[in-house]
Amino acid sequence: MVDSAGKAAHRSSAVADTWSVPVLFPPQRPRVVVKADLLPAVSVLSTAALLGIPLGWLWSLMAPPQRMRLVTADGGLAPLELESWHRFDDLAVFGFLAMATGLLIGIVAWFLRERRGPVVFVAAVAGALVAAWLGTQMGPAFANSRYSVDSPPALGAVVAQAPRLDSGWVVLAAPLLTCLVYALMTAWNGREDLGRRLG
Repeated sequence: MVDSAGKAAHRSSAVADTWSVPVLFPPQRPRVVVKADLLPAVSVLSTAALLGIPLGWLWSLMAPPQRMRLVTADGGLAPLELESWHRFDDLAVFGFLAMATGLLIGIVAWFLRERRGPVVFVAAVAGALVAAWLGTQMGPAFANSRYSVDSPPALGAVVAQAPRLDSGWVVLAAPLLTCLVYALMTAWNGREDLGRRLG
């Protein structure tokens, strides 16, 4: 008696498992919004690009100058001992500042909840790249004006040479960190629409 009741219950559960409620309107996956995000993307790109000016100004204040000795009357300069290391220091300081700029751009772009997606992501990365390039142009200009020499120095005098950037590859630090931050936020979110509907 128990076995027959157990078998009947098993058959009824198997029948119940085979039946399912038909879905007349399957949920549609959210599509990429392009047209509505173009104007906000332009705003993100231009605003992020303007960060290159304070980036260059901060670098001109933080980058160490290279002390040089005037060795010839026609303006020939020779670096003092260990002062040539500052060429790497200048590059490293700009790299860290560019990464901080990329981090800031990525976080702010992610918090634009209603505009999350590939369009704003591409605009943020492009804005970070333009900001880093603008920083490489404005930074040496600020530094040259800061360490300008008003009068010609005497022979053997020690002068401070303005910091400079010896490599253009440092501009990639900002967009790479923007990509990393936005990708980590996207993976952490886990929603198909990245939470746009909650905005």
